[in-house]
Amino acid sequence: MTDLAEEIERSTKPGARTAPVPQRPAQRRSRRRESLWALGFLGPQLIGLIVFMVGPLIFALFLSFTNWTGFGERTFAGFGNYAYIFSDPQIAVSARNTIWLTVMQVPGLLLSGFIAAFFLQQAGRMTSVYRVLFFAPQVTSWVAIAAIWLWLFNPEISPINNALAAVGITGPDWLQDPKTVIMSFALVGIWQGIGYQVVMFMAGLANVPRALIEAADIDGANAWQKLRKVTLPILSPTILFLSITSIIASFQIFDIVYVMLDTTAPSGSRTIVYEIVQIGFRQFAYGKASAIAVCLFISLLILTGLQLLAQRRWVYYAE
Repeated sequence: MTDLAEEIERSTKPGARTAPVPQRPAQRRSRRRESLWALGFLGPQLIGLIVFMVGPLIFALFLSFTNWTGFGERTFAGFGNYAYIFSDPQIAVSARNTIWLTVMQVPGLLLSGFIAAFFLQQAGRMTSVYRVLFFAPQVTSWVAIAAIWLWLFNPEISPINNALAAVGITGPDWLQDPKTVIMSFALVGIWQGIGYQVVMFMAGLANVPRALIEAADIDGANAWQKLRKVTLPILSPTILFLSITSIIASFQIFDIVYVMLDTTAPSGSRTIVYEIVQIGFRQFAYGKASAIAVCLFISLLILTGLQLLAQRRWVYYAE
């Protein structure tokens, strides 16, 4: 009894650490079965991740230090391919185009998606119909999208240019003028991607606690104050997620450039992924293309890391 009392006294002292309770054989077998079931369900996805993502990434990293045309032997190039990236003027132009496209497209997507979702919440029974209409471009083929916008951007028959001409403004050659081609891609990207933004923002707005809005009403807050002090802080995790995914998608834009301008896109309209495809699959310089892809991956990794670090200052997670 004395030993038991002393043990109880030691275990109840502040900071005392209790000894772990040993597991019974039946519990260990049950936990082992659960782990095997979990691995069984996760196995196909993990295999796919390794085969189709991790494997190609490692192979691309290896190729970036070699010279290879896709046939024959690979020769070691050291950092020659990376030196080529930072010395080639066309790659610098394509990188600037990609950054400029991202600067125009991502804020436009976030702002237009939020405004559309905010007003769609008040559409009543028509909300589902409008949601489908907004989301339709998201599931539309890029070929169909390009056909529509090639007609809209055609300087000879463009309804946009006709509307500008009606007010005395001469419309530009949207896809051939270096001053407007990247803006044209951004407009198409916003139109095509707004549906996904609307769906995500509507889901976030639906999670804003009604009690907080009512408390703000009682305190005499106006619509702008409720939006800035209540709605946006609750939506901040959604905004963070959409900003990260939108930046990644914008840096990887290729389809729209290729479908609209084919393989002869002028210098001022090329993006970095378009350069990767051109160098890798038309010039058959897989080492240089892989080096560009690795640099793109590292850039996106750094940007995402900076966004995740910055979230501590403005993202609010409700408990």
